[in-house]
Amino acid sequence: MKIHEYQARNLFRKYGIPVPDAVVCHSVEEVEKNVPDDGKLKVVKAQVHAGGRGKAGGVKLARTKAEVVENARQILGMDIKGLTVEKVMVADAVNIEKEFYVGLVNDRNSKSVTLMASAEGGVEIEEVAKVSPEKIIKLAIDPLLGLMDFQARAVALQLFGEIMQALAAAAIIKKLYKLYIDTDASLAEINPLVLTPEKEVWAIDGKMNFDDNALFRQPEILKMREVSANEQKEIDANEKGLSYIKLDGNIGCMVNGAGLAMTTMDMIKLYGGEPANFLDIGGSSNPKKVIEAMEILLSDKNVTAVMINIFGGITRCDDVARGLIAALGQIKTEIPIVVRLSGTNAKEGLELLKSTGLPTVNTMREAAQKAIELSKKSKV
Repeated sequence: MKIHEYQARNLFRKYGIPVPDAVVCHSVEEVEKNVPDDGKLKVVKAQVHAGGRGKAGGVKLARTKAEVVENARQILGMDIKGLTVEKVMVADAVNIEKEFYVGLVNDRNSKSVTLMASAEGGVEIEEVAKVSPEKIIKLAIDPLLGLMDFQARAVALQLFGEIMQALAAAAIIKKLYKLYIDTDASLAEINPLVLTPEKEVWAIDGKMNFDDNALFRQPEILKMREVSANEQKEIDANEKGLSYIKLDGNIGCMVNGAGLAMTTMDMIKLYGGEPANFLDIGGSSNPKKVIEAMEILLSDKNVTAVMINIFGGITRCDDVARGLIAALGQIKTEIPIVVRLSGTNAKEGLELLKSTGLPTVNTMREAAQKAIELSKKSKV
């Protein structure tokens, strides 16, 4: 689960991490009403679940109240990476002498929470890792001992040369770790953590993600969830026993088993196509699941062809075929569908599908190639 920057900043403030004052507004009228005309330099920031807001024009400085209102008017309704800006945060701007990065993430390799820090703040940490990995400090935190004071100070001293600044940064790092653990976060980052000309240390941008599996014990965090249409689709699919993740391509995939789903997407990519989703119907032989899966697939307007790739083990291919036939009886679509059935009752399933006229193939390679071919014809 993701939250917006303003929500992360509110959590930072609750845990004693210094952040500039800010207000969140959903309209130009709210900006005019709620933003004080105090003569302070302000920054107007789009609140969407996407990176690169500054490059997209979603972050603007304003020196007067009139500029704040005009900037908000330009940003509200803006499209950033396919997301419409429905709210802006107007915060007091901070003079910056130097920018830093501090973040916490679950690290599967070390089987622990890992603290990452860098003097290259203000840019995406992935870019730093790619171009200059030596500039990133990493510390695996013992899950039993937690982040010790001396460890936080040691990391802070590598970032800040002056002792008082380093102590201030170490205190922030400790508070960020406590917030991370208390809220079952999977990511918490301050980017940038800044040093001002007055030698103060501030967190001026924050990002937090949370473990979906722990939300049942985080009711206050769950209240912050603001889902997009695609995220809601993923939540609804999960409640129906389906594993669904939307992607950016146009070949819809229905598969049973996560490993087969990954292989199917790789096969589509291999032959020049782009998968539109990850969709695992699991090991159930319930035809209803296939109907629900098809409804989800075909609701994606980007899908121009569907590839169904089933390997029958626990899942029976004839039940999948019955579900598919029922789905096509309920959902009228012109989108081409390619079916590959193999394993338990595959022969019976293929026999059932003869009446539908759907193209059936024997191998994944054929299925991927056929789906890509039909998708191109479907676009014309």
